[in-house]
Amino acid sequence: MIPIVMGRLKHLTLPKAFGTRWSLVRAQVGPLKGKQNASPFLIYKLFDLAFTYILYSKTLDRFYTGACHLDELEGRIEKHNTAVYGTHRFTARANDWELFLSFKCVDYSHSVRLERKIKSMKSSRYIGNLKKYPELRDKILKETQSN
Repeated sequence: MIPIVMGRLKHLTLPKAFGTRWSLVRAQVGPLKGKQNASPFLIYKLFDLAFTYILYSKTLDRFYTGACHLDELEGRIEKHNTAVYGTHRFTARANDWELFLSFKCVDYSHSVRLERKIKSMKSSRYIGNLKKYPELRDKILKETQSN
């Protein structure tokens, strides 16, 4: 992730190399202490948006949890269904994987932490409860965010 850039910036142009997976967030912060007439500072931060996703297969009656960058989610599901990752992989056992639930994360490392947390629960009932109860989703997102 690119660090926060502080200053009196009015706009920031991103290079095309960043593509669609990057999101620019602009937040206005009040004037500096002791300077009432100073214009507020602007903070720009680049987030590498990502997803943690949970797939469900009716054939296997099983869930699969994974993480990917924002622009890769649809392609990732298609790859799981066509065994692109190899015939020895878990998702190659079925070709009817559907998106059951997804979480939008601030960056890829957060999505991986969330994926590992969900996998550590080892429970299809827990995954069902994640879909059923929004407060449980909010709780697990907060637990896995870095400080």
